[in-house]
Amino acid sequence: MGRKRSFDDDEVLARAREVFLEHGYEGTSIDALVKATGLLRGSLYGAFGSKRGMFVAALHDATDSESRDSGVLNLVLVALMELSDHDPEVRRLVRDYLVKLSCSGSGDTNAVTVDVATLLGETLLQRAHIRFQSDNERSKS
Repeated sequence: MGRKRSFDDDEVLARAREVFLEHGYEGTSIDALVKATGLLRGSLYGAFGSKRGMFVAALHDATDSESRDSGVLNLVLVALMELSDHDPEVRRLVRDYLVKLSCSGSGDTNAVTVDVATLLGETLLQRAHIRFQSDNERSKS
């Protein structure tokens, strides 16, 4: 019989999500996750199996709603850019989340697809610290 967990999954996943957001999936080390979550390496592996398991758990937790929170959208971008092309489970989680966002729109499939694409594009530009000035803003500077 296994030992009862002595940590809060939601808190651990929130801390792990912050590390993945800061460093990306590939740039995140197990040591960084151990430090951020306060878990011992054995507890991390026991609870999540691997770094990938922790990322998938954090992604699942984050995309469980229709939230357009920047943290959720940035984690989705990490998943899209680093994992979804070769990881069917991550691809499914991202697809299901984007479908939820699309279904919460106006009902016009083309407009909703553009809305989700625009939202992801804006999030990507923000993540890259790129900001475009409007014509009005440029004329003032």
